[in-house]
Amino acid sequence: MDKIHAMQVFVRVAELQSFTRAADSLGLPKGSLSRQLQALENSMGTRLLHRTTRRVQLTQDGLVYYERCRDVLATLEEMDSLFQHDPTTLSGRLRVDMSVSLASNFILPLLPQFLQQYPGIELELSSSDRRVDVIREGFDCVIRGGTLGDSGLIARPLGKMTQINCASPDYLERFGTPQTLDDLGQHAMVHYSQQLGVHPQGFEYWDGKTTRFIQTGGAVTVNNTVTYQSACLSGLGIIQAPLAGMKASLANKTLVEVLPHFRAEPMPISLIYPHRRNLARRVHVFMEWITQTMKKYVT
Repeated sequence: MDKIHAMQVFVRVAELQSFTRAADSLGLPKGSLSRQLQALENSMGTRLLHRTTRRVQLTQDGLVYYERCRDVLATLEEMDSLFQHDPTTLSGRLRVDMSVSLASNFILPLLPQFLQQYPGIELELSSSDRRVDVIREGFDCVIRGGTLGDSGLIARPLGKMTQINCASPDYLERFGTPQTLDDLGQHAMVHYSQQLGVHPQGFEYWDGKTTRFIQTGGAVTVNNTVTYQSACLSGLGIIQAPLAGMKASLANKTLVEVLPHFRAEPMPISLIYPHRRNLARRVHVFMEWITQTMKKYVT
């Protein structure tokens, strides 16, 4: 058994949670993968994967071994590229997650430049507003907005995004433009919540010392940042969102800023990645590119 190749196969199956998808991505027969993993488990003396008819999941031992495999494979890749300085020699797959709005507004428009510079890199981009499990789902790095909890992961601050309050001209024509915080009692907000069913906190603003909330009306709650802006454009209420993502809508006057003196506190943006001794060079290069790219949009 080629132990290194078996580890690569195991990592791919663990990340894709499927023998079929892993076999397709590696260009190998499914039966070959199954036999290699069986041999790997026999050599380790433990079961690494739970196999069902629907999915494949890591066991507790498998999760520990997965992390060690990632470290070992990253170290080997780093050694292979130790004396290579040509960007075209970088190759391999990156798995990254970020919110839909971050991807569509800031990263995707500039991504062709990165891929032209590093043509050997393949990017798997997950765009979701849920909190992904960085380790279990096999992400190399994740970009997140908002305050972070203590996850045991490494977090690199990228800066903060100014937030503004917006509404559509149609909404303001029907309900008037709020001039004071007291006016919000007569207005509706489009509520945003990553977990539907949670009671919305209302209109958020920074009073110079602390964050405060004012309860407002609003019949619509969404859990997706793109839907959030679309609901505002449709005249369903006021939203609070990063200025950088609203500039085009403000410029073409499909959205209007309201209550400019009562903005929410700027939103921190962070780059999150697992705590590993060695990062693959392609991961390091991508994270540096993300850091430089986001400087255009943060303070």
